[in-house]
Amino acid sequence: MRNNMFRRLPVEQATGRLYGGRHRLRVVYRTRDLIVLGLGVMIGSGIFKISGEQAATTAGPSVIISFLIAGGVCLLAALSYAELSSIVPVAGSAYSFSYVAFGEIWAWVVGWALVLELLLAASVVARAWSLYATQALADFAVPVPSWLAGVIGQEKGFDLFAFGILVLLITMLATGSRLSLRSLWFMVMAKLIVIGLVVATGLKFFHAGNLTPFVPPEQPAPDGATTVLDALLGAVTGSKPGVFGIWGIFAAAPAIAFAYIGFDLIATASEETDDAPRKVPRGMLTSLAIAVVLYVAVAVAMVGMVSTDRLDPAKPLLATAFGLVGADSMGKIIDIGAVLALTTVILVVLISLTRVVFSMSRDGLLPRPIAVMSRYRVPSRATLVAGGAAVVMSQTINVLTLEQMVVIGTLFAFLFVSAAVLALRRDRPDLHRPFRVPAAPVTAAATILATGWLMLNLKVQTWGYFAVWMAAGIVIYLGYGRRKSQMKLLLDAPPPDRPVAAPMDAPPPGVAPFDGSFAGPPQGGGFPAPAPGQYGAGSRPNVPAPESPYPTGRYSVGRRPSGRGPGEPYERAPYRPAEGYEREARAQGGPGRGRYARDDAAEQPDDPYALDPGVPGPFASGPHPGDRYSAGQFGSNPYEGGRYGTGHHARDPYDQEPHEDGEHEEPPYPGGRHRR
Repeated sequence: MRNNMFRRLPVEQATGRLYGGRHRLRVVYRTRDLIVLGLGVMIGSGIFKISGEQAATTAGPSVIISFLIAGGVCLLAALSYAELSSIVPVAGSAYSFSYVAFGEIWAWVVGWALVLELLLAASVVARAWSLYATQALADFAVPVPSWLAGVIGQEKGFDLFAFGILVLLITMLATGSRLSLRSLWFMVMAKLIVIGLVVATGLKFFHAGNLTPFVPPEQPAPDGATTVLDALLGAVTGSKPGVFGIWGIFAAAPAIAFAYIGFDLIATASEETDDAPRKVPRGMLTSLAIAVVLYVAVAVAMVGMVSTDRLDPAKPLLATAFGLVGADSMGKIIDIGAVLALTTVILVVLISLTRVVFSMSRDGLLPRPIAVMSRYRVPSRATLVAGGAAVVMSQTINVLTLEQMVVIGTLFAFLFVSAAVLALRRDRPDLHRPFRVPAAPVTAAATILATGWLMLNLKVQTWGYFAVWMAAGIVIYLGYGRRKSQMKLLLDAPPPDRPVAAPMDAPPPGVAPFDGSFAGPPQGGGFPAPAPGQYGAGSRPNVPAPESPYPTGRYSVGRRPSGRGPGEPYERAPYRPAEGYEREARAQGGPGRGRYARDDAAEQPDDPYALDPGVPGPFASGPHPGDRYSAGQFGSNPYEGGRYGTGHHARDPYDQEPHEDGEHEEPPYPGGRHRR
């Protein structure tokens, strides 16, 4: 394997011998937990405003079609995530997928984009939470002291509510509190009830005339920030961007796709999910389908309740719509639903950010001590580092102006995940895939094209900021990650010494003694039969061997050598290896200690994937003091001393050669490192 920036992480090294990563994370999620996790991050406050916003400014009543288009694009990407999650069920999500499929430098690029997405998402949503919480206090006429009014509900600068909600959730996650999962269930169920009330009340005032015209006439777009697609079309055709009409349906889809983003974060919970290769794809696709249905239902209720001409984009659109039909009390319910929805979004985003940082640190691309598991059996250091960065960013940067940076980081990861499906289908067709993308070449290609189109609809300014962030990431990788990579250390490590077989005092039963005179196989291609008298005085040819006193099975002796009588003891003739073998054994450090000896394991290099230096990981090779066949119970040699010593010359229980009579011995009992 090439030991450079393009070195790939083998799938077997990424997943270990069990489902999960190279360090243990506590298994806490089931399929229904994953569905709740997805709904917790996909259904935020946007469900209460994005349908009205896009209907009033871009697409009109046809925004319903825009929701379906955006949902279809996200479903294509989700299929790719589902297949790769079934192959590589680890916490890194798109980062780990790219490491396996493309190599380390591309994995770093994708991981750095994910850090941007999740770090900004946590900061932006915390600010939005503060704004909605402040609005809810005002709607419920809760008095706010003057000293507090100046530090809550702020769009930039210090904000106490944003700071407080981040610190509270980070503390819950860093201490491994089960309260976080229970709280997530409660809040998701509560906001689903709120959404159900919104849809039911909206449909009560539904009027089909509000959907006419379904596709409003096209109009010139208002002056504002230019997207990359607008700039390209203007340079090629000289046209100007427009809204409404057929173009408006597609123009609204990128903004709506932002609402669906979050299903990919389910993949970061793979290591903490029981039977992840099957349950993660199931939870991901199910949660996305439910989210699409809910968003479309709210959009239908919204545009059917009030004509889009009467909506003011500068005001809370859904609450305004309910006020126009005389259901003012729904505004308070929407406030509660928005606060609950944003809380779950922050919680899930912090979980995902922590797992991505944990995976990158575990691989050495970020400082490895960050990946240490705490006594709570959670990556507390990664939680505190990532959460602390989110707190600082939310309080020092005007993050509400960088909302599209979240989108571009996510879509960038979508591109690599879709391409990784094709790369692994080509390079590793042998991998077991519990979930397979239907018509993979066509589906992956369509996903790449659709994702690229969504990225072109982002602002030119967003692309510029993204380029600066990625350039900074490349500098960090070249200065730190490339040298500290655990894959680099693993490939640079010298190969372990091969153990030397131990000389035996006597040959195994059924094998002729070796006198050292053997120079090679006979020219005829076979071995001559043992000569009469080869087994010592008193041998009687053509007399069947006595049956073993032990039943056939695990320690069965098998058949005795031909020519032995039942009353004669077996002679233990001295058995010495050839001189060439002795020289080879001495050259390798002295006489060998057996096929399964462990004394030489202490000289092996430390497992580069161990949690701490010198401490082997859960799947590392090395000494196992409690091994069933270690010294103490059977001695250092299974054929001398102990329970199965030289008195019986039992066949090696790990011998892979078949018995003479065609029977196979039973495998050894799975003890020591083979025991789960």
